Amino acid sequence: MRHIDLIKLSTRMFRTRRMRTMLTILGVSVGIGTIVFLVSLGYGLQKILLERITTSESLLSLDIYPPDVEGAGLDKKLLDDISSIQHVREVVPIATVPAQLAVLDSVSDTTGNVADSAYFRLSGIQPLEGKLFDENESGGIVISSTLAELFGWQIKDAVGKNVRLSLFYSASLSAAPAISAAAEIQGHSRDVIILGVVSGDSAFVYIPMSLYADLPNTYIAQAKVLVDSADNMEIVKFALEEERGLTVVALFDVVEQANKIFKALQITLAVFGAAALLVSAIGMFNTMTIAFLERTQEIGIMRAVGASHSDVFSMFVVESGLMGFLGGVGGLLIGFIAQFLFNFGLNMLARAYGSQAVDLFFTPLWFIAVIIIFSTAVGLLTGVFPGRRASKLNPLDALKYK
Repeated sequence: MRHIDLIKLSTRMFRTRRMRTMLTILGVSVGIGTIVFLVSLGYGLQKILLERITTSESLLSLDIYPPDVEGAGLDKKLLDDISSIQHVREVVPIATVPAQLAVLDSVSDTTGNVADSAYFRLSGIQPLEGKLFDENESGGIVISSTLAELFGWQIKDAVGKNVRLSLFYSASLSAAPAISAAAEIQGHSRDVIILGVVSGDSAFVYIPMSLYADLPNTYIAQAKVLVDSADNMEIVKFALEEERGLTVVALFDVVEQANKIFKALQITLAVFGAAALLVSAIGMFNTMTIAFLERTQEIGIMRAVGASHSDVFSMFVVESGLMGFLGGVGGLLIGFIAQFLFNFGLNMLARAYGSQAVDLFFTPLWFIAVIIIFSTAVGLLTGVFPGRRASKLNPLDALKYK
């Protein structure tokens, strides 16, 4: 049998049994669409998390903290020693100091994080509004979204506001802050401008190190260490933990754990979607079985005029494969429409409450190709059993069938 004749015979049911065929394809499309929606949600959540907490350099950064000993800190001598470790490219300290922010008659206690602009780069921090200060900034600060809310500001309205910033520390402190006399602690105040707002669940403010040059190193309780490559992360981590007794946290480890969790989530969501597809596949199998029973006499005539076993078998398999393929295409369409509607509704709700709009879904191109191949394969499999039954029919028995 010629290929063109095989295709014509295989697609004849699309014309003669339109409603039944379309409903079968729709059932497959709903199952595929469910898989696309759920798996894309898993990938989207993973993408949002990784984009918000990582940059190429932040994945190569280690967070170091002093030993859990009273009075321990990260002094200049220790930071210089860390900088000399092989494979360490950069060390960026950050000091934590009690602070206050005042605007007219409103005052809020907060945490002051004093650091160079490189800290943002190594932490992967991105502004929600405005910008981050750079090495040339001396009179600008960056606040958290929670701190902006404490003053009753919308995030976008906080940018550009002039505020009074006060840090409470002793410039002559030679020991750890915990053992200094309360009388030595003074408020060091300056008028500054809010350059940007970053995401944060607590009230804090980022301050350029150049703005408080007299801040003692004893207030430095954390530092970022940039390693030259991922292959050397463990070497540097060992030198910091085992040789210097520091506490080390690697964002790379956190990301690895997050990826494992999201992979499990994607598999779980795919299983739920596959359950819907299984129901659709049963419906397609039922359609092909009914088609076999309806066309038994037709198969007998085809066999009587010379059609081979493989011709009859191929006719059913091609027909079911086409339905599976069309179900996959329809499923992608349903999945993308559902994603758009869900995202649109969620972002409208987010904007109404003053939050930032996000795209919760991400569908990789390779996943689209896998969906098409998978749905076509499911279609082909549902046609195998009815096709085998049809190909093994005795032509005389088939012609007498009613």
